[in-house]
Amino acid sequence: MAKKSVKDLDLKGKKVLVRADFNVPMKDGEITNDNRIEAALPTLEYIIEQGGKVIVFSHLGRIKTEEDKEENSLRPVSVRLSELLGKDVTFIPETRGEELESAIDELDEGDVLMFENTRFEDLEGKKESGNDPELGKYWASLGDVFVNDAFGTAHRAHASNVGIASNIESAVGFLVQKEIDFIGGAVDNPERPFVAILGGAKVSDKIGVIENLLKVADKVIIGGGMAYTFYKALGREIGTSLLEEDKVDLAKELMEKAGDKLILPVDTVVAPEFDNDSPSQVVEGNIPADEMGLDIGPKSVELFKKELEGAKTVVWNGPMGVFEMENFAKGTEAISKLLANLEDATTIVGGGDSATAVQQLGYEDDFSHISTGGGASLEYLEGKELPGIAAISDK
Repeated sequence: MAKKSVKDLDLKGKKVLVRADFNVPMKDGEITNDNRIEAALPTLEYIIEQGGKVIVFSHLGRIKTEEDKEENSLRPVSVRLSELLGKDVTFIPETRGEELESAIDELDEGDVLMFENTRFEDLEGKKESGNDPELGKYWASLGDVFVNDAFGTAHRAHASNVGIASNIESAVGFLVQKEIDFIGGAVDNPERPFVAILGGAKVSDKIGVIENLLKVADKVIIGGGMAYTFYKALGREIGTSLLEEDKVDLAKELMEKAGDKLILPVDTVVAPEFDNDSPSQVVEGNIPADEMGLDIGPKSVELFKKELEGAKTVVWNGPMGVFEMENFAKGTEAISKLLANLEDATTIVGGGDSATAVQQLGYEDDFSHISTGGGASLEYLEGKELPGIAAISDK
């Protein structure tokens, strides 16, 4: 069943609660990257244009002590949001109470208010992240309708998403709608051939994703640290490379099930130490006993390029090597470039490190979609229902 979009709501004169994902990186009280704030602008601007009264809120960081509250106030975010919207944003340093309620009652059409970090409620015993029903009901009482535009938390049932949506009419914002269209579309009804590329360190993080994508994709390409567990399952020597010993049998099972659908790297960039300046070489087959695999090699890039030829849908999640180190980032860079130049294809990056890599390399405008939620996109690729989306009103 399709979910209501913000465009399905009557917003004029309404108090519109908007759950955004403003969990931005901060250093010494300064925002170091405002991408997530920018990503929320289309939804907020639409509500303002429609004459809604915007009440926007988010979590920021983890709150375990009173000291954490000082470092994780949303006040700097409200200042940046005001600059980006080009209008005043009233900030209320509370998550409930008379000051917040009065300020909301005084809002005019097109006004924007932000209240304090929802996770401040967790000091009272996990009320936000534990989806305390009383808190969800209280926040819902502050508005007339609810718009969830925080995909990064859609895989968690919190008071600020599921709790509110359970109590009032709700819809998804443009950002979440885009995730449903692209990632949901790729999993449920992809244009074929559909190729999935999975990297990252651990097989254990991606078991559900691999199993689900082997059912729906035409090819599943494996790279990154988890490839060495598959190598081990093939009986190859992997030196001191990353290995999940307890997942070797599972890797064997997955390969048996997948047949020629599962593609592994054919060469590896190895080095004796986990260090950018460690002398490296490219090896095929067994990895020397005192060396570790840190990236895919050039022949693997050529193989993957061949497998991608003619692909109409590609989902990529996880780097091909230790992309934080310049000398072991070439595989990840090559995949970014291949996908950026793939013609007539829908190309989707499933959040996390691969999204960071694409942005750092300057290819973000060349992809159809870059997910805003690492954990949420992984669970979506697993075919799981995301509570933050499931709770939204049906069309």
